[in-house]
Amino acid sequence: QNAELPEQPQSTTPLQPNTCFTYISSAYIYHSIMSRPSMNYNAAAGLGGMLKDGHEHYFDDNEGGAVVARSISAACELSRMLSSSLGPQGRCKLVVNHLEKMMVTSDCAAILSEVGVEHPAAKLLEKAVHQQEQECGDATNLTLMFAGELLKNTMELMRTMGWKHSKDILEGYHMASQKLLIDLLPEHCVVKTIGHPAKDLEGIQTVLKPVLASKQYGTQDTLSELIAQACQIVLQDGMVLQPESIRTVKILGGHLGQSVCIKGFVAQRGVETTKTEVQKAKIGVFATAIEASGTEAKGTVLMKTADDLMNYNKTEEAKMDEIIQGIAESGVQVVVTGGNISDM
Repeated sequence: QNAELPEQPQSTTPLQPNTCFTYISSAYIYHSIMSRPSMNYNAAAGLGGMLKDGHEHYFDDNEGGAVVARSISAACELSRMLSSSLGPQGRCKLVVNHLEKMMVTSDCAAILSEVGVEHPAAKLLEKAVHQQEQECGDATNLTLMFAGELLKNTMELMRTMGWKHSKDILEGYHMASQKLLIDLLPEHCVVKTIGHPAKDLEGIQTVLKPVLASKQYGTQDTLSELIAQACQIVLQDGMVLQPESIRTVKILGGHLGQSVCIKGFVAQRGVETTKTEVQKAKIGVFATAIEASGTEAKGTVLMKTADDLMNYNKTEEAKMDEIIQGIAESGVQVVVTGGNISDM
């Protein structure tokens, strides 16, 4: 815009009658040329010159499958990294995320969520693991290990047959999946058909035992019975089980064989009175403590005689007595409070 423009030459040719003359400013032509992006292709930069910064492009020399081999190697490396967490004797992993938060777990989905996988091929396995967790809630480690073994076998087939036969390899896997889903699973792999979980106690225990055995081997018989009873309590026909409806309370001094399933509420704290058992009682639950509320401002009380000291808490005791008497008259026999109970 600040360039010096050449002077316009003066025309010496006289204008002829009925002639249309158009004058275009040279400044406009110069500005249009400078503002238009260059369409020249830099052959030295190759394809990378047409991509944004940070993008990379890989290609196979002579169709050798080098790019696919690197992608399979990355996915297999992810599977190998978490293979030691599979099974009841699997090892836990110590994961430190970007917020310096430490987590110790053997769950494959939780580990992949905190790690943050960026490789495109490994990202596909991560999505498969999260989908398995969403659909079934378990077997996430098995999904990753199984996919890793399939890719490992694919790499061996590529080395044996060559990448030019990739369509044959993909077709073979497709035929195997159809054989498994259509022929083998419906006829030979159905062990038992169970009824609704709210009614079939033995059926739901059959499903729970292998799941619990992969986490707590040797205790699957005891835990499956307790979990099945808890599911029957909170589950009804036509309803979906909510895990938040089942709570566990750990009591020190016992063992797993003493665990029981109770329909109701379990408070780990002991009672405040000498009466320890009540049947068919009316229960009152308070979120606050049962005590006299304190004042916001501080005050000073001057006591001169013993009578002043004796009569100091008379009104407060009378108010608390009135509150407790009202609770008792309403028919409440058991009180559950979220705070302390005043000695008064």
